[in-house]
Amino acid sequence: MTSTPQRFFWPRLIGLALWLVLLTLLSLWMGAQVPRWLPVSASSAAPLVDGLFGFETAVATFVFVGVVSVMVWVMLFNRAEKYDISDAEPIEGNTTLEIIWTVIPLVLVMGIAAYTIQVNREIGLIGPMDHSHAPASSAAGASVPGGEVQVIARQWSWEFRYPVAGVSSTELHMPIDRRLGLQLESKDVIHGFYVPAFRLKQQVIPGRSITLFITPTREGRYRLRDSEYSGTWFAANQADVVVESEEAYQDWLRRASRLPLQPGLSEASREYAQQLSGERGSGYATIAPAPPPLVNVPGSNTLPHDG
Repeated sequence: MTSTPQRFFWPRLIGLALWLVLLTLLSLWMGAQVPRWLPVSASSAAPLVDGLFGFETAVATFVFVGVVSVMVWVMLFNRAEKYDISDAEPIEGNTTLEIIWTVIPLVLVMGIAAYTIQVNREIGLIGPMDHSHAPASSAAGASVPGGEVQVIARQWSWEFRYPVAGVSSTELHMPIDRRLGLQLESKDVIHGFYVPAFRLKQQVIPGRSITLFITPTREGRYRLRDSEYSGTWFAANQADVVVESEEAYQDWLRRASRLPLQPGLSEASREYAQQLSGERGSGYATIAPAPPPLVNVPGSNTLPHDG
C-alpha cells in the first residue's frame, strides 16, 4: 500500500512544474511588452537597450510573481487552525534553503551583469562616444573635430551649428541610416543631451567638447530634452530632432544656408519676459536666461520650400 507522503509527491511535483512553466511564460511575455511601453526605437543603439530592459523586466517579473505566489500559497494552505494557539515548531536553520536563496539571486545578478556588459560592448562597437573630451572651441562656426554638427547647450536653449554648410538652427536635423557626429558643448553649467527615441544620454560639461555618434534608423520628428537639472527652466530646455532622408537633409541644409540670421526659439526667454512684465507670476528667484541664439532656422515652420 502506498504511503501518504509518496501518494502526494507526484501531484505536488507536477503542480510545481506547471507553476514554473506558467511563471516562465508570464515573465517572457512581460519582457516582450517592453517596446510597447517605451518611445519608438529610432537609432541603432535603441534595440540593444530595449533588449536589456526587456531581459531585466522578465527577470523582475519572475522574482516578483514567484515570491508573491509562494506567499499566497502559504497563507491559503499552510495556515494554523482558527483556535490553534500553540507554538510553532522551533527551527534554527535550514542549510539547503539558505544555499538556494543565496545561489538564485547570485545567478540572476550575474546574468544581468553579463548581459549589461555585452550590450555596452556592442554599443561601444557602434561608437556612440569619443572619450577624448577635447577643450571646447569658443569661436563661432569653428571646425568641429570628430563631428559634423556642433551642439551648444545654454541656460536654457539648444543651438545646432553645421559648420561645413554654414547653417545654424534651434532644431536638430539628421539624415537617416548615416552615422552622424555631434560635438557637445556647454556655455554655462552641466546639461544632459537626451533623445528618448535614441536611448542614448550624454552629459554636456562646460569647458569640454564631447563627441557623440548617433545613427538614426527611423524617419520622424522626435524630442531632445535636457536630462540634467540645470536651473529654473531646464524642463523647457527642449528642441525638435528631425530625422529625414539624405536627400531631404541636404536640401534642408541648402535652403537654410540662404536664410538670414534671426533669434532662435527659446521658451525660457519668452516665459522670463512674461515674468518681468507681470503676465506670469513666479514667486521664486532665478537668473536671466541666455539670449536666444541667432540662427538661420528658428523652428520647423520658418523654412520655406523652393518654389
